[in-house]
Amino acid sequence: MSVDTALQKLEAAGKPIRVGMVGAGATGRAIALQLGTPVPGMRLVAIANRTPENAERAFREGGFANPMRVRSSREAEDCIASGVPVVTTDPFVMTSCDAVDILVEATGTVEAAAGVVLDAFDHAKHVVLVNAELDSLIGPILKAKADQAGVILTHTDGDEPGVAMTLLRYLRTLGLRVVAAGNIKGMVDYYRNPDTQRAFAEKNDQDVRKVTSFADSTKLSMEATVLANATGFHVGRRGMFGPPCGYVREVADRLPAKEMLETGLVDFALGAAPHTGAFAVIHEELPLKKAQLAYYKLGDGPFYVFYTPFHLPHLQIASTIGRAVTDRDATVAPIGGPVCEVVAVAKRNLKAGERLDGIGGFCTYGLIDNAATARRMKALPIGLSEGCVLTRDIAKDDVVCLDHIAGISEGIAGKLWQEQNERWPAATGAAQDSSLQPQLAAQAQ
Repeated sequence: MSVDTALQKLEAAGKPIRVGMVGAGATGRAIALQLGTPVPGMRLVAIANRTPENAERAFREGGFANPMRVRSSREAEDCIASGVPVVTTDPFVMTSCDAVDILVEATGTVEAAAGVVLDAFDHAKHVVLVNAELDSLIGPILKAKADQAGVILTHTDGDEPGVAMTLLRYLRTLGLRVVAAGNIKGMVDYYRNPDTQRAFAEKNDQDVRKVTSFADSTKLSMEATVLANATGFHVGRRGMFGPPCGYVREVADRLPAKEMLETGLVDFALGAAPHTGAFAVIHEELPLKKAQLAYYKLGDGPFYVFYTPFHLPHLQIASTIGRAVTDRDATVAPIGGPVCEVVAVAKRNLKAGERLDGIGGFCTYGLIDNAATARRMKALPIGLSEGCVLTRDIAKDDVVCLDHIAGISEGIAGKLWQEQNERWPAATGAAQDSSLQPQLAAQAQ
């Protein structure tokens, strides 16, 4: 049954999917705004946020009437049963609440989110990650634990990995060979920091560190890692090629053919029209098929680009929620061990004794690399970098390694990352070394 038909039947039966969400930042509020339409066959019934006023704001802006603050899952169940949405400061109220069918994790945190996701699995709940920070770090081990619990773990459609994967899966159903996929990215400047991004963040009611991660390549690398782990595609070099393009279809001629054909590639088109969305590249050598594709104005080949000219997480997440619950289908999820990782790279000359400030900070930016390369050099994942103290000086644009710090966090995320490495000790990433060649393309944001 198609998802839209299944959701319409749930709506007609008065049994919508009951959605709980963790996080009421800019992304969470946008999701609440759309789910409050409401989307047929699903209802947002609960939001957990450290600041309850922000959760109430999300409900209010979404058109929900009078949410109730609760402190226990029993209170939440009673309110939801009577049609009243709930707000809580404790996400574990939602993970243990029988009136919640699926959890949306939209905090962008790593440590806190990891604990919530594991508890959701323990309570047999599906989880949608609007959290590339967590997924790119420990998505493979979380997927293994979701499988053990018999639930679905998925990244979301609307975020670029989900857009690319949805397109890629469609192309595969047509019998086409997909050899590359990735983002359409407007700008990359490794050295952006919270000071340079503050005005933009305030103008758009966004968190300044998150906005910094958008600009400095960290979020781009995390999204590409999510896609790599879901496809098995590698990265051609640390940080990707990111060829400048006037139009996205030019990317077919600007990525290396050898790597696309041998391993598949995740990458991005820089500055390309339509300036948003995601692409997939197929390969076709048969002359008659190439003639047909040329007739339909896809070019002369043998590489052809298909693309989706939008990415709208707050809208497209409804499809992911529906697919997870009605079809038990993950939009995008790891297929095995880590293929790629996001390593921490110095934004400036760093001194011994400095404490790293993590994703979207002043100290480091994140670059995607093949997992085999990252593990061989003992690279520090940027997702575990916050709070780490340097034991030696690090030059600007050098990778920070585990040997350069006093130790990583002993928290949930750090332990899961160690477990992930132990489970897949022979990383599936490309064996060749990657060279760090910063290719800055700064333009007005």
